[in-house]
Formats: sequence, structure tokens, C-alpha cells
Amino acid sequence: EVQLVESGGGLVQTGGSLRLSCAASGFSFNDYGIGWFRQAPGKEREGVSCISNGDGSTDYADSVKGRFTISTDNAKNVVYLSMNSLKPEDTAVYYCAATYYFCSQSLPLSEYKYWGEGTQVTVSS
Repeated sequence: EVQLVESGGGLVQTGGSLRLSCAASGFSFNDYGIGWFRQAPGKEREGVSCISNGDGSTDYADSVKGRFTISTDNAKNVVYLSMNSLKPEDTAVYYCAATYYFCSQSLPLSEYKYWGEGTQVTVSS
């Protein structure tokens, strides 16, 4: 059974930090790219960052460059999203998703085959 399970969300003040985790199972982790997405109330789901586990390449949305870092632990099948200098506009439900092999910020959401249930991140002002 394929599973993507997010954790690490919570409430943090502006300027604070959080680290999200995405634990994957049930598929060949190294053959997939893992993306982080977020969806704020009333807004469309948007891509935040992704990492292609095959070659380790990463990509970021302009809004998070320099503040967020994506990384992977291939031995544990876990992808992390370290979020620093958080802003109220980062408040959203954060999801991880898997797409076959390579990912990038330009890849449509429809290309992601597996999705997690999400974890809430709230940044207070």
C-alpha cells in the first residue's frame, strides 16, 4: 500500500521555524520526485518545493527561496522541508506528493501520482 504521511506542522510566530517530514512507503522511493505543496483557505494548491530523488536536484517557488530547504533521507524514505523566517502568508495546509522520477516547479499537479493527507502550518503575526 502506497502511503505518504506528513508531520511536523503546528503554530509558530512570525520569523519562526518548522521542519515538516514526509514519510513514504509502498513504492520505489529513489525512482520518484517528491514535492511539497500548500493550500491556504480559499486559494488554489500551489507548489512550494520538490526534490528528484534520482539525482538530488531541487526546485523552489520564488516565494520561499532562501527561506525553505528541501532534503531527503533515502535510507529512511523521508523528505524534509525546513522552513525558516516564516511569514503569516505561509499559513496553509502542506501536502507532499510523489511523481515518477523528475519533478520541478513547472510540473502540473496532475502529474503527481500519490498524495498525503496534509499537515497544518499556522504562522501568527
